[in-house]
Amino acid sequence: MIIGIIREGKIPPDRRVPLTPEQCVEVEKKFPGVKVIVQPSQVRCFSDEAYRLKEITVQDDLSDCDVLMGVKEVPEGELIAGKIYFFFSHTIKMQEYNRELLKTIVSNKIQLVDYEVLTDRDGFRIIGFGRFAGLVGAYNGLRALGLHYSIFNLKPAFQCDGMGEMLQQLDQINLPAIKIAITGDGRVAKGVVELLNFKKIQRLSPEQYLKIKKPAFPVYTQVLPQHYVRRKDQSDFGLMHFFNHPEEYENAFMPYAQSTDLLIAAAYWDPKAPLLFSSEEMKREEFRIHVISDITCDIEGSIPSTKRAATIEEPFYDYNPETGELEPPFSSEKNITVQAVDNLPNELPKDASADFGRNLIDKVFPGLIGDDPDGIIERASITKDGKISESYSYLNDFINKG
Repeated sequence: MIIGIIREGKIPPDRRVPLTPEQCVEVEKKFPGVKVIVQPSQVRCFSDEAYRLKEITVQDDLSDCDVLMGVKEVPEGELIAGKIYFFFSHTIKMQEYNRELLKTIVSNKIQLVDYEVLTDRDGFRIIGFGRFAGLVGAYNGLRALGLHYSIFNLKPAFQCDGMGEMLQQLDQINLPAIKIAITGDGRVAKGVVELLNFKKIQRLSPEQYLKIKKPAFPVYTQVLPQHYVRRKDQSDFGLMHFFNHPEEYENAFMPYAQSTDLLIAAAYWDPKAPLLFSSEEMKREEFRIHVISDITCDIEGSIPSTKRAATIEEPFYDYNPETGELEPPFSSEKNITVQAVDNLPNELPKDASADFGRNLIDKVFPGLIGDDPDGIIERASITKDGKISESYSYLNDFINKG
């Protein structure tokens, strides 16, 4: 098997890679008969020379490869027919902006394996950049807080020489006695918790958090659906019921909104579920939140102030709760400052790539290169043999409409 690492063609290009130079060597040693070829790139976080120094072939032509791996969507004109591709396709939610991409993949008889749906036998995701989205999203949230109140100025994560320097920066600041609320408990939320624990911010239960109005030191809590939604018919909350029938719930987050300075949104949101809070609730005097780090970055989604995605270079904007309009960041203390970067792991591309590649080698490659008794590759194949796979049959109407 020949595995090709493609250059990122999406604009703006992503600097992350599926495998570091060292990991390419490891793959060739661990799986006899497998060769890795890397397409040259001027923006990749590891240089072409770094791969060549490890005696990994660097060349433009990947037509002999059996499997092609990238990170973000591959431009339609760069797809090679009949290959197996691995990348984040952003199609499973029927994203309109990638409809033509999915149609092209099907017509070219490409087997698309989407990282987002690679799961183990129990249905749990086995790979992703979520941890680093959480780490950087929490860091950016604290950075925004410092700038909003003019109390400290952290160096941007993307200007740091890796995660080590980012944590070193964080170690040098003193936080005021703020209250931080995190939503979610997946990979992203775990990354957030990891960073806050590094800073030795005290964790409270949701009940303790609501009782303490003015703590003597910084504190945080982690809230889950049972804390921030309730059933419209007043029946008891059920997690699986909420997942299966989110439209039967309404938001119940206001007690936390009245008790929080920094909100870090790290929970998956179903469009059929209620908003975390409404734009009308954000106008209330008792709405205390003045900084939001929206890691999930669902535009016009669960958080009304997330009206557009920000960029790594300009990660913040202000939301005026009275007008509902966006304004320049830190332009008024009455505004709510929002962090809404949609590719946060790209701020620490080397660390994020190394972590991603580790999971790829340990959890995905055995099923790709050898037997796949757990059906990991099959389950994550959105398309195969010129068709949408049965598990994703709902996408047929999506690609055939219009």
